[in-house]
Amino acid sequence: MNYKTFDPNTSVPDAIVVKLYTSGDKIRGYVRKIADPAENDTIFPGEEMEPAKAFQLAASHSEGEAPIYVELVEGVKWNPSWGEILR
Repeated sequence: MNYKTFDPNTSVPDAIVVKLYTSGDKIRGYVRKIADPAENDTIFPGEEMEPAKAFQLAASHSEGEAPIYVELVEGVKWNPSWGEILR
């Protein structure tokens, strides 16, 4: 699957964001749906999960239509086994 690099200045409402970060010595993630600027983003679910599960959840919430963005923080490097990330 192809993903886009998250940029808060170009991301659109209803898009899905997978945020990947480190927790201890593991990479974890959570998924959120970008809301209209007047509202708060929706987080699905609130707990951290493995990257593969986060991407599965993102795909189910995008329903194949909403773009999926990836936000890498805390020195997380992209793993090609997750898919292709477009810059």
